[in-house]
Amino acid sequence: MDYDLAYANADFIPNAMAYPPRWAREAEEWRAARKDHARLGVSCGAGESHALDLFLPDGAAAGLVIFVHGGYWLKFGREDWSAFAAGPVAQGWAVAMPSYTRAPAARIRDITREIAAAVSRAAAEVAGPIVLTGHSAGGHLVARMNCSDVALPEEVDARIARIVPISPLGDLRPLMRTRMNADLRLDAAEAAAESPTLCTERRGIDTRVWVGAEERPAFLDQANWLVEAWPEARLHIAPGRHHFDVIDALKDPTSVLVGDLVGRD
Repeated sequence: MDYDLAYANADFIPNAMAYPPRWAREAEEWRAARKDHARLGVSCGAGESHALDLFLPDGAAAGLVIFVHGGYWLKFGREDWSAFAAGPVAQGWAVAMPSYTRAPAARIRDITREIAAAVSRAAAEVAGPIVLTGHSAGGHLVARMNCSDVALPEEVDARIARIVPISPLGDLRPLMRTRMNADLRLDAAEAAAESPTLCTERRGIDTRVWVGAEERPAFLDQANWLVEAWPEARLHIAPGRHHFDVIDALKDPTSVLVGDLVGRD
């Protein structure tokens, strides 16, 4: 099996290279439109990348959605994804979008700790229930928050109502056989320890795993493996969606995905 090919998304998506600049452009426009309801660059710890942007609804927030971006722990930052806060914000929820120190400057275990700190920092800014969501590598990072070895304050832990990983990487062991591991630096011990699918000591938080029906087989496998390993998880396969457009539903306040985030059953 060619693991580089198995985990290559852009190579199998038409006009894939148009997506990142569009995300960045829409994010900038949305931040400008919501500037009176945004707090940008809230520090979560040491380092410029260890910060979050917070977007508030027009009235009192019903709760807090925390969205963690993907990019194989190697690419992007919070500023590229702002527009994907639109759906939950329209439903009356605040949305926090953290950045993190990317590989190779940080190992995945370090990034996990940064996201735990960002969750705690965001929780201090907004009252009410917390929902964690993230895409791809971000899906991995929010799933890790269900694992008991990740330190979260008890009061924050108690507020997490749901986790919604989108196209998550739950088992990191296959990535050891990709070229990107030159930067990720995963060894067998870290790959196992940082794999939510292999985590047996968990918080038992309601988890709703999303994946696009048109994604690479490896990502469909990853989603299925996580759901099979976690009794608290269920799977939603989004018809007609691939790895880059499965998150578009976050911009639609009436979408099923946003309904899963805000608890609209």
